[in-house]
Amino acid sequence: MLLSKHHPTFGPVDHHSGRQVVSGAFHYARVHPAQWRERLELCRAMGLDTVETYVPWNLHEPSPGTFRFDGLADVEGFLDQVAGIGLKAIVRPGPYICAEWDNGGLPAWLTGTPGIRVRTGDPAYLAAVDRWFDELVPRIAARQITRGGHVTMVQVENEYGSYGNDTGYLRHLRDGLRARGVDVPLFTSDAPTDLTLTGGLVEGAAATVNFGSKPEEAFEVLRRHRPQDPPFCMEFWNGWFDHWGGPHHERDAADAAAALEAMLKAGAGVNFYMVHGGTSFGVTAGANDDGRYLPTTTSYDYDAPIDERGRPTEKFWAFREVIGRFRELPPPPRQATTPVLPEAAVRFDRTLPLRESWTSLAQPPRRTPHPPTFEKLGIAHGLVRHRTRIPGPRPSRPLTLPGLADRAHVYAGGILLGIVDRGVGTAFDLEVPAEGLDVEILVESMGRVNYGPLLGERKGLVGGVLHGGVYLHGWDVSALALPDLPAADWAAAPVVGDCPPTRLPALLRGTFDAEEQADGFLALGGWGKGYVWVNGFCLGRYWDRGPQRTLYVPAPVVRSGPNELVVLELDHVEAPVATLEPHPGLGPR
Repeated sequence: MLLSKHHPTFGPVDHHSGRQVVSGAFHYARVHPAQWRERLELCRAMGLDTVETYVPWNLHEPSPGTFRFDGLADVEGFLDQVAGIGLKAIVRPGPYICAEWDNGGLPAWLTGTPGIRVRTGDPAYLAAVDRWFDELVPRIAARQITRGGHVTMVQVENEYGSYGNDTGYLRHLRDGLRARGVDVPLFTSDAPTDLTLTGGLVEGAAATVNFGSKPEEAFEVLRRHRPQDPPFCMEFWNGWFDHWGGPHHERDAADAAAALEAMLKAGAGVNFYMVHGGTSFGVTAGANDDGRYLPTTTSYDYDAPIDERGRPTEKFWAFREVIGRFRELPPPPRQATTPVLPEAAVRFDRTLPLRESWTSLAQPPRRTPHPPTFEKLGIAHGLVRHRTRIPGPRPSRPLTLPGLADRAHVYAGGILLGIVDRGVGTAFDLEVPAEGLDVEILVESMGRVNYGPLLGERKGLVGGVLHGGVYLHGWDVSALALPDLPAADWAAAPVVGDCPPTRLPALLRGTFDAEEQADGFLALGGWGKGYVWVNGFCLGRYWDRGPQRTLYVPAPVVRSGPNELVVLELDHVEAPVATLEPHPGLGPR
């Protein structure tokens, strides 16, 4: 490892405090800012001395040259709170972060650029990265321990060996961090394999490895490639994430604690992934693709030692006990003071069918010869309506949506033919009368793939629309961007009553009362698929595929008195009733 004599050396022992580094991943954008401090205090009470965080580029630069560092994007405020309770910080600025975050943190407006090659030395990509780093990196550098702050390490890219081997790209990032003032140790992180370590390392940055078990084997692989680098597990996978339609993942606390103890006995640095997972609010959850498209759930609880609501779990106490064998522990955590919303049924009083209200909610339509992607329309996520008329007469032929990303409601002659999911390949046999036939396709995006060669995928009717193997052209297209709450005119909306709405998709509005700010979980049993807002704050997506059954409602978005609950339901609903519950329903294993 080549490091300037002016840069502190890297190691599992913090050379400022002389203590073995025991850190935990905490993504500030997955926790409401008003809840950061309470949960950071839990990290410290567990025995951690450091907190690690990713920086999701697409959250901070939602459109080219427009930057935000407020609310969930207030990385500086988060780092200052980390310092305020006496913790150090490890920052992983990417520009790619994975993290089960939409597009791995890369902006959709960037990856939607025709011909661009992300995570390489492509000049167009590097120009965007450099502009972003000009905004971000000085904010991190100002908080380094070498300047009286608390940031002790900064990562170069992320798990790059699992993607490619453009060492010139890694050198560009390394040199860019240094040029912008980063003088604490740099590092890379990769899986402990020959394949990934031969592609992901760069001189001037120490190598760390990511794994969940068998630390001796993992560190042995690291030693083969970097014998001079001390052992450091940058991602100790003590839990795991969930996909819609899959099982809920849990890991035995004793098993994870044993792996932790083995690493600490070996003198290794450890960073829990995650110490607190939180929630992928809005439309920030990503996806995987192993030959099947697998969108990630809204909950990022991760079976972590601090759960989604910010409470210590069995793992918390098991890990605290192990850490206590190697250092003096702080006092145990104080009992949580945030109250819980009482169990209650929430009834909906107004409904607004989406198709009839579309023109007042969505962007003005545009005429295009071919269905444009979401990126071409200038939206990252949401719903896009496509309308065309097929000339007739035509005999019955299959209507298909090749390359659909990700889900579509298909109508012909105003009648719903069905719902198509990405990769399913559903076709509708469609006969066209002499006068022609109107076709409407409402496309919904889910999370962009955040890992592997499909990173940077586009959304929409990517392969067009075919009838009998022939393209359909001439579309009227309009978009409804999410997660912004649609600007519905509720005064003009009809009353729901006790029966479910017959015209879906639809927006439904209800209210619930709270005596004070409190948090809880919202269950939508009998509902199909959609999005939820509480007082304008988007909790995220729900889907009856499970395993996740409830959405976390953070206390800071709840008001004393009446609270507005809005649901955008796309598929079906048995009854217009939701329930507030005190405990999460994350699904069976």
